[in-house]
Amino acid sequence: MEHCGNPPTAHAPRPPRHPDGYDALTFAAPSRRLFGAALVLGLLSAIGPFAIDMYLPALPAIQRGLHTDVAGAQASLMAFFVAAGLGQVVYGPLSDMVGRKPPLYVGLGVFVLASIGCSLAPNIHSLVAFRFMQGLGACAGMVIPRAVVRDLYTGVDAARLMALLMLVFSVSPILAPLTGSMVIRLADWRGIFWVVAAAALLGVLLVRAALAETRPAAQRTRSSLRSALAGYRLLLRDRTFIGLVFIGASGTASFFTYLANSSFVLIGHYGLTPTQYSIAFSLNAASFIGAAQCTGWLGTRYGLRRVVRVAVVGHVATMLGLFGLYLIGFDRLDLLLGLLLIGYGFLGLTIPITAVLALDRHGPIAGTASALMGTLQFVTGAVVIAAISPFAGNGALPMVAGIAGCATAAFVLVRLTLPRHQPDHGVAVLDTKED
Repeated sequence: MEHCGNPPTAHAPRPPRHPDGYDALTFAAPSRRLFGAALVLGLLSAIGPFAIDMYLPALPAIQRGLHTDVAGAQASLMAFFVAAGLGQVVYGPLSDMVGRKPPLYVGLGVFVLASIGCSLAPNIHSLVAFRFMQGLGACAGMVIPRAVVRDLYTGVDAARLMALLMLVFSVSPILAPLTGSMVIRLADWRGIFWVVAAAALLGVLLVRAALAETRPAAQRTRSSLRSALAGYRLLLRDRTFIGLVFIGASGTASFFTYLANSSFVLIGHYGLTPTQYSIAFSLNAASFIGAAQCTGWLGTRYGLRRVVRVAVVGHVATMLGLFGLYLIGFDRLDLLLGLLLIGYGFLGLTIPITAVLALDRHGPIAGTASALMGTLQFVTGAVVIAAISPFAGNGALPMVAGIAGCATAAFVLVRLTLPRHQPDHGVAVLDTKED
């Protein structure tokens, strides 16, 4: 970040890729280095989402066990999203000021305590409160790994690392629902929170043993609350940054809409068991993650901006097609799962690339930029969930409508932010000037 009191600029020189103090992981061969970093960062990033995905099969059981309605059960999910979004505003600048590792320890500690509170919650109000606290802890593991990616790489290499991170991160949406359904069968929904508390404790050990500090001390001394606020002002004035963030936020919100409603639709409306639901959910997650692994190759060959434009067109076409079919009466499980599989595959190309394009413009304040990105994305998702919540329990159409609306918003934002007359220059396809 820039000197205290002076607003940072996008023209500031980027920090060296390998400052003194990095461990051997940083100096390994490129493929080994990328995979090693992705393994560590992906596992840390997955802890928070694990607390979301693992308890999705339990939402109907929570509704029954705490004597609430669908909206009440969904409130526990929405509280997590709001907290995870708002908390990132603090963790991002804090990681610029004190380094990447100390805020991770704090966040994981808060997450452990909140998870224990969730497991002991006597009513839905207590559960919502502890889920909010859990989200405040979880967001450290969501925002800081993105900043570490920017500390290490830019351009296509950053997109490749982000995709590998998502590959490791995929352990959550693929395995967490299955794990959650097994825990429900062996114990009940409260056991899920003991499992995620144990996962966070393992995360603390991982930070201590395997994560190098990527924010050099010299850069930390130039960071302060005043410069953090200046950084936020800069970011909010950067139309391209905001546009890229909200493209990703629209895509994220479409997936959050599925997260919040899928268990009630697939279990309650279509009659799947929790285990069958977990398998169906995992297939969509696998599509998302599998497509994300193509970002490096496609970005090198066609340019990152072009890949985003094409992927968003594919995403909106698929989701609007699904919405149209449901409007005319095609209420079928195979149709829903098949088109979601395709649509979320396109989304898997969109989200990591927009994150890379947005963060590359602001390397000196990567933690602050990552925080604002995460906050806007999670708050957008929470707003969409809240808007659809009154219509939950009325079949699949409200969920499908919400997903299609988010996809349409992403399409409009791409046309405004990444117009075709802006060519892709080079394989990195990154801007170095403010709009």
